[in-house]
Amino acid sequence: MPYYESVFIARQDISGAQVDSLTESFTNIIQEGGGQVTKKEFWGLRSLAYKIKKNRKGHYVLLNIDGPSDAVLEMERNMRINEDVIRYLTVRVEELESEESIMLRSRGSRDHGRGGRRGGFDRGDRGDRGGRDRGDRGDRGDRGGPRKFEASGGAKASDDKPADGAKSDGAESDASDKKGAEE
Repeated sequence: MPYYESVFIARQDISGAQVDSLTESFTNIIQEGGGQVTKKEFWGLRSLAYKIKKNRKGHYVLLNIDGPSDAVLEMERNMRINEDVIRYLTVRVEELESEESIMLRSRGSRDHGRGGRRGGFDRGDRGDRGGRDRGDRGDRGDRGGPRKFEASGGAKASDDKPADGAKSDGAESDASDKKGAEE
């Protein structure tokens, strides 16, 4: 028989027990159609990327199905009818995964490795920055390549020629002072 993975999202305002009863009813439909559900995973109440039918969150459930396509079509028809199901997606796969899905594995790694409610890093851990603070950046001119001012052909502050209207060294100012004294 073909293999399927089906994920459905239930409304946020139903309880966990109601989500379990939905999952059981969909499982019964598959079993009545001659198939079996090999794995059920409840991924929890998760935020949606955008509002769907005035819901910002939803209960996610994964079902691994080994059964005929008629049973899957009947399950999808019941999902369309049920007003507690916001969205569903069923995909035919080559083989079913026996271990837990990537969603449960990633949630488990988040729970253990980080501290705090929002999942922030420990303040002592600076990642790949090597413990440096932001003050070690230097004058920001050490990034290789010319600075914008030099690349555009502009004069540096240490050039010999002064900007228009500015005095430079004493030789030119002495000449202008002598002219002013003669007049």
